[in-house]
Amino acid sequence: GFIMFVRLGSMLLLLLLLLLQFGHSLGAPGSFSLDYQKDCFRKDGEEFRYISGSIHYSRIPRVYWKDRLLKMYMAGLNAVQTYIPWNYHEDFPGRYNFSGDRDVEYFLQLAQDIGLVVILRPGPYICAEWDMGGLPAWLLNKKDIVLRSSDQDYITAVDEWMGKLLPMMKPFLYQNGGPIITVQVENEYGSYFACDYNYMRHLTKLFRSHLGEEVVLFTTDGAGLSFLKCGSIQGLYATVDFGPGSNVTAAFDAQRHAEPRGPLVNSEFYTGWLDHWGSAHSVVSSAIVAKTLNEMLAVGANVNLYMFIGGTNFGYWNGANDPYGAQPTSYDYDAPLTEAGDLTEKYFAIQEVIKMYHKIPAGPIPPTTPKYAYGTVGMKKLQTLSDALETLSLSGPVKSKYPQTFIELNQAFGYVLYRTTLPVNCNTPTPLSSPLNGVHDRAYVSVDGVAVGILERNKVITINVTGKAGSQVDLLVENMGRINYGKNINDFKGLVSNMTLGKDTLTGWTMYSLSIDDAVSQGLLGETKPTDPPPPPALSLPAFYKGSFIIPDSIPDLPQDTYIKLPKWKKGQVWINGFNLGRYWPTRGPQVTLFVPANILSTAAPNNVTVLELEEAPCSSGPCSVEFTATPILNATVQSDYKWERRLFIKDDLL
Repeated sequence: GFIMFVRLGSMLLLLLLLLLQFGHSLGAPGSFSLDYQKDCFRKDGEEFRYISGSIHYSRIPRVYWKDRLLKMYMAGLNAVQTYIPWNYHEDFPGRYNFSGDRDVEYFLQLAQDIGLVVILRPGPYICAEWDMGGLPAWLLNKKDIVLRSSDQDYITAVDEWMGKLLPMMKPFLYQNGGPIITVQVENEYGSYFACDYNYMRHLTKLFRSHLGEEVVLFTTDGAGLSFLKCGSIQGLYATVDFGPGSNVTAAFDAQRHAEPRGPLVNSEFYTGWLDHWGSAHSVVSSAIVAKTLNEMLAVGANVNLYMFIGGTNFGYWNGANDPYGAQPTSYDYDAPLTEAGDLTEKYFAIQEVIKMYHKIPAGPIPPTTPKYAYGTVGMKKLQTLSDALETLSLSGPVKSKYPQTFIELNQAFGYVLYRTTLPVNCNTPTPLSSPLNGVHDRAYVSVDGVAVGILERNKVITINVTGKAGSQVDLLVENMGRINYGKNINDFKGLVSNMTLGKDTLTGWTMYSLSIDDAVSQGLLGETKPTDPPPPPALSLPAFYKGSFIIPDSIPDLPQDTYIKLPKWKKGQVWINGFNLGRYWPTRGPQVTLFVPANILSTAAPNNVTVLELEEAPCSSGPCSVEFTATPILNATVQSDYKWERRLFIKDDLL
């Protein structure tokens, strides 16, 4: 018996060591449920109320996840809410990426280690001012697909994706010892035209089959009966969203129509609001946020602050709204933590309100990260985009009678060059036009290597050109971000309808898919000998520019975060050390500086800055440069011909 006991003891010890080595530190299984009698949540049998904040791991470099989550915890939050953008993880059918900045399991683990529970919103559609609301562009391979409905092709893709994702999430459920207390099914479905109950039923079954019967599944919709009509369904707990200044009683009355009993929940309480290029930067006062937060907490409601930190749409990830207006690179959102994770007055105002209801963790709040102004960096021209065509177009030219869309060319993001010739002599200015408004979203037009104008979706559908029969016409088309909300999320990119010259349809197209990110990160762009005289100042050909700067390793604590500013540059894309920071468009505003996280900078080698300027670089008239500054500018005056004003917190304005 004694030997048996010793053997059992050593086996248990071995098991414990193995667990420590391999098992991640998920806690003991707990219980989390809805209590309809007492109108509350129950966590491990105790009454529980969450005060949560939204954070999107896809908008924050992984090295900063811990800092941002700690700041949220120290503000008095006991929960965080995050979206999982499908297109961020499955860029190509069946090809999944959960590593590095996409390691959502590591993010969930960090939240739990810090002491936060998690409200998970895995989609499949998330909105979130993210490209196509998180749906992958390859779904559009079926041209007439009805997204977010029982369309069989859509359902098949959703089933496969959720079949990959949800089993990964299951160990992180609270009842399995993880941090996830509730899971949202779909997102604000009541604001979508389809109103397909079979689709919502299918998703409910799908989520249950992967996550089990215990987990609390919920929906979120605007706080109005019209939204809840198509958004809520039996078996999913209905919650609402509304912003500061709302009538809290009326908003929760709407929730009570769908859920007569159970906890009151505002799943998106807006701390700020989104921006669009060409509209003023949204600002929401701390006082009004604090006042409404207090009103909700006073009636015992559960609240998620959207956003607690907004972060950045690096690369091409920004979305757009209808009528077409793209969102900028910054997703600062005027949130309590800035785009760079800085503490704000709003952060402390919210903390003061929470203090009245919950004990706040003791100890210091992680400070705002230091910023460093690396100063001015000289830039010189490499080559025009058309000169670099062979380097950039890895797949080579595609020929067809009529133009093809990005998706037909197997490209999701960025830029495609469309090339044709003038069929006739145009001795007098002749209209080159997209009569069906088919330039999605912006085309930089040149004839025989001379920039002649810009076509822009909904704004400029015709420009005049001159040239001889046989002259080469190039249209570099930029995908500026897919619509993420409303009925037009099936947003095809490129030339999505025919172009005309005068009365004739242009045919005989050659199209080049451009892999600019690969070319930049591999350093494939060369310099051309400066031969041509400087172009007229109105417009120049899209071209690449390069500069570099050294961060001395003798200075301790460097590299630090910084912001890049492009004075006198017009519009384009910028990369640092091959990392795509995003789009700049200071001539339209409101965003002027782009956030540069320290993790992409190096003290061991020169830092390379590559700029693709689409309209006109300041370099044609003398030396040109970019500038690294310690202060962000997100609220510059905007130049725009937008006629409408979108209101704060009214999502219907985004249609």
